[in-house]
Amino acid sequence: MVINLITFASILHKQTTVRSSHEVILTELEKYFTVNFIDYKDINKLSPNDFSILFIATGGVERLVIQHFESLPRPAILLADGMQNSLAAALEISSWLRGRGMKSEILHGELSEIIKRIFVLHSNFKAQRNLFGMRIGVIGSPSSWLIASNVDYLLAKRRWGVEYTDIPLERIYEYYGQITDDEVGEACAELAGNALACREASPEDMIKAMRLYRAIKKVVEEEKLSAITLSCFRMIEQTGTTGCLALALLNDEGIIAGCEGDLQSIFTMLITKVLTGKSTFMANPSMINARTNEIVLAHCTVGIKQAEKFIIRNHFETESGIGIQGILPTGDVTIVKCGGECLDEYYLSTGTLTENTNYINMCRTQVRIKMNTPAEYFLKNPLGNHHILLHGNYEIMLDEFLQSNGCKRI
Repeated sequence: MVINLITFASILHKQTTVRSSHEVILTELEKYFTVNFIDYKDINKLSPNDFSILFIATGGVERLVIQHFESLPRPAILLADGMQNSLAAALEISSWLRGRGMKSEILHGELSEIIKRIFVLHSNFKAQRNLFGMRIGVIGSPSSWLIASNVDYLLAKRRWGVEYTDIPLERIYEYYGQITDDEVGEACAELAGNALACREASPEDMIKAMRLYRAIKKVVEEEKLSAITLSCFRMIEQTGTTGCLALALLNDEGIIAGCEGDLQSIFTMLITKVLTGKSTFMANPSMINARTNEIVLAHCTVGIKQAEKFIIRNHFETESGIGIQGILPTGDVTIVKCGGECLDEYYLSTGTLTENTNYINMCRTQVRIKMNTPAEYFLKNPLGNHHILLHGNYEIMLDEFLQSNGCKRI
């Protein structure tokens, strides 16, 4: 791992003195990282893909830093060990930067804590860079009932670097019509063979759903998409099937795929995958008990690899196509949702998945969660309908990343 130390030192201090004055911290950094020392005059030689820290080596450099304000890495990470009045200068600089809307943080204190913090900050930096240029395909349009889940494409691109791109359903229909039953027969048989059971759905339903998966995947590859959100309900009339199986299989392949054209939820699923490497379950909060802090999350699709076992069902609302009833592992989970038109708000909590439920009047995959925070959030101040479940406790990691990007926690 490479870090660039952009060194700000007063002209009153010789370079050899600067090194000897900070020998302890610099030697420790070099044990863990490849350290490039960059003179502040060469700051423009660094690219946005270079992980950089402002090394405040002495006092009296406040003016030097603000003169290079436009070229500073964002957010600004300042390293100051306190020698040569460096901490005093870092405090002044940090205050000035924050007053101009730039997030900044000072690394100071125990060396072991500084090292750990640099690893966290580098992880956030990598996630931000990975997001930049990712394309989210909006196949069709958001469902009409998602009245609080809009995203301003331009503001999202400015804040996060992700690009939403609209794709007409007609492209899916065209490819769907070109795929024959014979092309997907083997894949259908393999999937059915791996299922715990097949209930309401027929072999014909399976073939249609697998053809739809192939059609969507072809568009994903042509458009070089990192994620898609699908206008599921609109395509039932044309294809006679739902997108539940397609979304499950795409998520298993690492292509983030969400339902109902929900623009906010698909972004949440994307950043969660970028940060943790894990796929997620997008679901409706279907039952809430504020007294016991329990909720039931349910939806008709989930990545099969997220489940311990799965049952092939039909889609709950329409009683058509293929739905997936996943039996998910119990244990620690994280619930997260990004909201706001420019994706600058978020809800985040942890809990325990205690059981897989099987209510007849809910979507096929159902899980009960014992929340670690008040469940009344969902009743008093929710960020829309769909929320995202992630196995494991990733609260600190997600909170750190979203806070570093200036988001407000609800």
